[in-house]
Amino acid sequence: MKALLLSAGKGTRLGAITSKIPKPLIKIDGKPLLKQWIDKLIKNNIEKILINTNHMHSKINNFILSNNYSEYVTIKFEKKLLGTAGTLYENLNFFKDDDCMFIHADNFTKDDLKNFIIKHRNRPKSCLASMMVFETNSPSSCGIVKMNRNKILTKYTEKPKHFIGRMANSAIIILSKELIQILSESKNKNEYDFCKEILPTLIGKVYCYKTNYFFSDIGTTRNLKTIKSNLI
Repeated sequence: MKALLLSAGKGTRLGAITSKIPKPLIKIDGKPLLKQWIDKLIKNNIEKILINTNHMHSKINNFILSNNYSEYVTIKFEKKLLGTAGTLYENLNFFKDDDCMFIHADNFTKDDLKNFIIKHRNRPKSCLASMMVFETNSPSSCGIVKMNRNKILTKYTEKPKHFIGRMANSAIIILSKELIQILSESKNKNEYDFCKEILPTLIGKVYCYKTNYFFSDIGTTRNLKTIKSNLI
């Protein structure tokens, strides 16, 4: 298995914080978020990691070098942001013939990913991917998931205007090598956002794994405060 750590976003909702540091290098529990993700991946024997960069890319480059991650990490600078789907399409050859763990690097969780990987390897045969899901208190800001009793995705709604549930997409998804091949052969590679544009086409083909650990994105100052309060 390989991994894609999406790290190019500007994090504009964090205001002054991301004017000085790229969002993935914000420290949570005393450690940069990007370091937490890379260490988790390496502990799970995922040692080929692709990181895309744009905003303050030199700081991420220096971070990778200073932490001796160069043997594990390949950095792809995007002069123009490609979007989560665009980055995946641009780098499909990197993941060819292997599964890919697709991660938004601005998410935080204490989940060590081990059980998630095990569940993916034992997923229903009809499923081309596995998605980590969690219970959210802010469903209107998330992608809300519906699944059947076999934990297979049956409906996906991005940021619903009305309450339809609390089970949400964590944007931590393992794409099987079969799905990577399908995407490689696709004649339509114009999608920009993976969760908004590609995920809804995979209804009935995604296994949903619920994490029991705290989960949050760090996209707003409010979320950062919530994370810190949950670590006390």
